[in-house]
Amino acid sequence: MSAESTPPDWVPAGGGPEFATRVVGGVPQPAAPGAAAARARALDVPSLVAGIKAGERGALARGITLIESRSAAHRGAAERLLNVLMPFSGNAWRIGITGAPGAGKSTFIDTLGTRLCEAGRKVAVLSVDPSSPISHGSILGDKTRMECLSRQPGAFIRPSPSGGEIGGVARRTRETITLCEAAGFEIVLVETVGVGQSEVLVREMVDCFLLLMIAGAGDELQGIKKGIVELADILAVNKADGENCTRVEATRLEFERALHYFSIADEAWHPPVLACSSLSSEGVGEVWVQVERFMSHAELTGQFAERRHSQSLSWLSALLEQGLHEAFSSKREVVALRRALELEVVAGNVSAPYAARRLLEAAGLVMENNKPQ
Repeated sequence: MSAESTPPDWVPAGGGPEFATRVVGGVPQPAAPGAAAARARALDVPSLVAGIKAGERGALARGITLIESRSAAHRGAAERLLNVLMPFSGNAWRIGITGAPGAGKSTFIDTLGTRLCEAGRKVAVLSVDPSSPISHGSILGDKTRMECLSRQPGAFIRPSPSGGEIGGVARRTRETITLCEAAGFEIVLVETVGVGQSEVLVREMVDCFLLLMIAGAGDELQGIKKGIVELADILAVNKADGENCTRVEATRLEFERALHYFSIADEAWHPPVLACSSLSSEGVGEVWVQVERFMSHAELTGQFAERRHSQSLSWLSALLEQGLHEAFSSKREVVALRRALELEVVAGNVSAPYAARRLLEAAGLVMENNKPQ
């Protein structure tokens, strides 16, 4: 045993040889050959542009990592990358897939994406994994449930952490879609974290919104909130396997009847309710047929172009809100005042609206005529 090794801190004082575990000091190692060059290449925007346009997976992955970076040093390079690639994007179908946890979204995407790749289509999957509110970490395990799709040469799967963002999507999902389209992918599947009233944000960045459901989860119409159902273009009840087929069909009929009482976004399109099984692939093909039907309908009615315009404006609005929040939080005088006012609010000396107005005034975001008299 090396003289530099020591017992772990959990070994009791005077612990004998039965505590065989030892901690050995690390050995410094030189950087891997080419590591510095790889880091420099990641910020080489012209090389990234050329690689992404050529469909290189490594360049696409580095480009996504660049735009997902929260470092101020990377922001300029990310903007240049997006500006150059924008003219080469917009040619893919953007399909959002959401559903309650356990609905089988990843397995469904694995089955659907594999079928599309086998048919000669290039498919990009953007899966969003929930981040811990405590450690802020994410498991990013969705790709492991897409075993078949991950082996397809025409597929690209990118799991990203939600990073605490609401809406079931990651902080840079819109930008990632742009890069995948510029890389030549024909279909971009966006898998959300889960489903709920806040998950509707993904609806603002896709062309077709698919809601995946399961049977036997209690009161289905209460379990899946009305708002998300009204925004769905297609509904599918998953896990129609074996003895569960009867419950799935009952759930499908229940939702089909209930849709007549909902306010549907497009009166010319009545969302179909289907049954499918991701494990056996039964019904998955029919779900994609309905996606194709909806896309044809959207193009004929002009809804496709309208949604794309709305997506661009929503993207701009989201970036403005994010920029305002970052600018507000970066002002030193505002940060100091906020700490002081937070103590006053907690102590009950001032109200939260008063403190919020004081902070907005300090940041120069409140007009003189909006101040209380």
